[in-house]
Amino acid sequence: MVYKVKLQAFEGPFDLLVYLIEQNRMSVYDIKVSEITAQYMEYIREAKTHDVEVAQEFMVMAAELIEIKSRMLLPQENATPGEEEPEDPRSRLVARILEYKQFKEMAEFLKEQKEITSHIHSKPAEDLSPYMGEPEEILSGSLESFAAAFMAFLHRKQRLEEMHRTYERIERARMSMETRVMQMTEFFRTRKTMKFSEMIKDDDSPFNRVITFMSLLELLKQHAVKAEQKKRYGDITVTRIEQGEAND
Repeated sequence: MVYKVKLQAFEGPFDLLVYLIEQNRMSVYDIKVSEITAQYMEYIREAKTHDVEVAQEFMVMAAELIEIKSRMLLPQENATPGEEEPEDPRSRLVARILEYKQFKEMAEFLKEQKEITSHIHSKPAEDLSPYMGEPEEILSGSLESFAAAFMAFLHRKQRLEEMHRTYERIERARMSMETRVMQMTEFFRTRKTMKFSEMIKDDDSPFNRVITFMSLLELLKQHAVKAEQKKRYGDITVTRIEQGEAND
């Protein structure tokens, strides 16, 4: 029976992969690549049917899944004594999925902590002695003044709710690290060398600096680039590693 993926928005291809693995109750260490690939492609076809734009990163992952599926279908050669066992074609994908889940859990934890701390407010201590020992005063006012105060309270509450909804939309629109890695990879298709400051010159926000730096670490891990910092706190020079250069 073909598993139908409910059409919904996913932050990136790994978000969709984790969803499919969990829905199929598979172990991440023993992914049934054939099933996952079929369901992944079904999602892309369904998205295109509903005129939903499919991001390039989803198509790149689809190609990788098809490649792994093809390698899984090839007959496996038994290792001769003294030779290492052939690498499982799924091993690199599993490692990337586990890393993605760790980052996602960390992001959820930080989001929860931010939500908790957003309700905590502190103020410096004040001298309350001028207000101590004074007789109580009974507030008085007309019905109209109380109604005006209540309407002002409702208006302020509505504005706060609108600001919260706007903030949530902005947070959802922020790019994932996978998207940033794809963007930086495109940078180096046309340029061999680039400084870190150039990568963030259009958006120098704290969020973009952090996500760009983490994406740089991912590219270094993949041996796609090399980085050099000539002095402490100096700018980082990032250079594309040419094909064959990484094995030198």
